[in-house]
Amino acid sequence: MYRFIIKGGKELSGKVKVSGSKNAALPLIAASLLAKGRTILHNVPDLKDIQTMLKVVHTLGPIFHFENNKIIIDTTHIKSHVAPYELVKTMRASIYVLGPLLARVGKAKVSLPGGCAIGPRPINFHIEAMKKLGARISIKEGFVHARTSKLKGAEIYFEKVSVGATANVLMASVLARGKTVIKDAALEPEIGNLITFLKKMGADIQGKDTDTIIVNGVDNLKPVEYTVIPDRIEAGTFILAGVITRSNITVENIHPTHIRSLIDVLERMNIKLKVTDDSVKIRSCSDIRPIDIKTAPYPGFPTDLQPQLGAVLAAVPGISVINETIFENRYTHVPELIRMGSDIDVEDHIAIIRGKKRLTGAPVMASDLRGGAALVLAALAAKGESVIQRVYHIDRGYEKIESKLKNLGARIERVKN
Repeated sequence: MYRFIIKGGKELSGKVKVSGSKNAALPLIAASLLAKGRTILHNVPDLKDIQTMLKVVHTLGPIFHFENNKIIIDTTHIKSHVAPYELVKTMRASIYVLGPLLARVGKAKVSLPGGCAIGPRPINFHIEAMKKLGARISIKEGFVHARTSKLKGAEIYFEKVSVGATANVLMASVLARGKTVIKDAALEPEIGNLITFLKKMGADIQGKDTDTIIVNGVDNLKPVEYTVIPDRIEAGTFILAGVITRSNITVENIHPTHIRSLIDVLERMNIKLKVTDDSVKIRSCSDIRPIDIKTAPYPGFPTDLQPQLGAVLAAVPGISVINETIFENRYTHVPELIRMGSDIDVEDHIAIIRGKKRLTGAPVMASDLRGGAALVLAALAAKGESVIQRVYHIDRGYEKIESKLKNLGARIERVKN
């Protein structure tokens, strides 16, 4: 158990390099199960969630080596079809093994998943889609039990856009017999990244970056070597760290097109940016304006950047409004921001933020991944010292965040409790 001690009020400077995307790497690790042999992944962030997914895959039989942001996974042998509770309970993305296991070995037993407590994220979309592909599924004693002699192509329609379910159906259908059509598919870059990976393995997929994806099943896939895309949420978090501290920093190794919605919001707030093919530089943060925003599935403003933007707006004089449309418990960090001097009222999914010129340091506690990142940003700008407990939430999604912030000049220390 660790805590962060942050002495705020210091301007940042320099450059920071963004790590590979956790949310892109996780389905790729699961998708490696679809082919026999050695899959090699580059630019993989060294995070707890990545380690957990590797452990889940290892319990199924494959062996792996993870060093210097490179993973080698040998999936020649699948010895088990059971993803155990003690691992899956800590991370929702563990459900990603359901589709690949059904596609390759025809059976799966996956514990119902856990993860951040930011609202219900039911896996019924995953289960109903697998049923349409021909799997027989039951839920017993906290496990999803699934079997099939051979998955068959089907038309899949999601009532609500789901990144996880889109990814799982993609992985299940690439080896299914016949054609699968996924309607209302998620448009997130992580899905495009998965499609590119699967096509390199030999999958027949059409409709990348559209809401209708067509998959023609093939007989087998081959292992490949692949580089994970940069983490757009980490990129956005560091850009917002620069904004809240009124600093001219450069965030590198990013795809600016993946954070276009954030760039648009910042420009509406009168923040001057220099955007290149792989970087964003903050040029000016004077006279920042309050703003109203609404979260939405990609390409809308991401819910995973909403808490961080909220922290920034708490330090921007004037009234801002956030409308959270994705997760109902996305404001659990707000009471901690209030401890730091923020003036925020939350009613249902609406947050009204009366921004101030300065926040104040305080002892606070992270309750989830992105809310924890918001507390770090607030602490960087606050007057005095802040102590953030339960930083293991933050470690789930940010690789060496304190080291990267230190390199920008932040006064932050990781201390063991």
